[in-house]
Amino acid sequence: MSNLTVSKHFVQAALVGAQSRGFDTNQLLRDAGISPDLLKIDMARVSSDQFSKLMRVIWNQLDDECMGMGPRKARVGTFATMCALVIDCPTLEAVYHRAYQFSRLFEPMIAMELTVEGDQAKLMTRIEGELDDPHYFLRESLLVIWHRLGSWLIGQPVELTRAEFSYPKPEHADEYRHIFHCPLRFDSEHTALTFDTRFLSAPVIRDKSEMKQFLKTSPADLLSRPDESNTFTGRIRALIGRDFSSPMPDFEWIAAELHTSPQTLRRRLKQENTSFQEIKDLLRRDMAIYYLGRQELPINEIAGMVGFTEPSTFHRAFKKWTGVTPGAYREGERGNLPD
Repeated sequence: MSNLTVSKHFVQAALVGAQSRGFDTNQLLRDAGISPDLLKIDMARVSSDQFSKLMRVIWNQLDDECMGMGPRKARVGTFATMCALVIDCPTLEAVYHRAYQFSRLFEPMIAMELTVEGDQAKLMTRIEGELDDPHYFLRESLLVIWHRLGSWLIGQPVELTRAEFSYPKPEHADEYRHIFHCPLRFDSEHTALTFDTRFLSAPVIRDKSEMKQFLKTSPADLLSRPDESNTFTGRIRALIGRDFSSPMPDFEWIAAELHTSPQTLRRRLKQENTSFQEIKDLLRRDMAIYYLGRQELPINEIAGMVGFTEPSTFHRAFKKWTGVTPGAYREGERGNLPD
């Protein structure tokens, strides 16, 4: 079970292309195990499993890995074919160059282009033609997929120094902090990710059998389940775990377990655009949403499972996280919210 959730914004943004092409988006949601009623809640979130399944449903129903948002179709199998071409590359730099050469075979082009300036590498979106992408979902997805695919291929996270976007700061921009873990810049000339050039020489350590297994769930899982194992955020989440029946470890203990000083850890979390308190709050929120999906669990029992001694305190915290009470949220998941 993944203990991460995905904002309702991304669910709705992912459906834009399907909706404009006349597909029944409510049915697409139900096919992914998501109640359309849940999206009536302003701050609703879905599980990463549900979001991953939704992405596969959209791709398969539209036969388009651009989800109906691109200037052309990218038929299902395009990403897998590109992965088959890059798996034999010796380094990450070779991966990005070969993937770009593959992408430019199709017109109009939808690609990520690698450029290098000094000790900084930039992976930049190159999209020709008109987009049906009002919420920037396709462009954001390209950044996320190519960053996380590269990290997976070399077996280590490509640490980003900056993420920039060629559009104004959107309403959902706060979610970017937990996606990219780096400084953000809007109204830029390009939509791109910047990182140290040392990662370009990192060898590709995956083989064809690993790629075959990887492709069973990707690129959907790349979008829904970020690999946080080597970020401080992810390592802290792992140390806290999922059992909140006993008190959470304090910050000093966490720092000692990570072999760093509290001051250094605070600085690193600031660089990842988060804090220890926020990590704890979001972990509790995500676990509460997961448990609410298990209809047999009483809400007061869930309160204790996520570390609240008083149900009333849990209700207040959950309403702050999602805008509604735990009971209303559960009704949304059941499909019982009134119009």
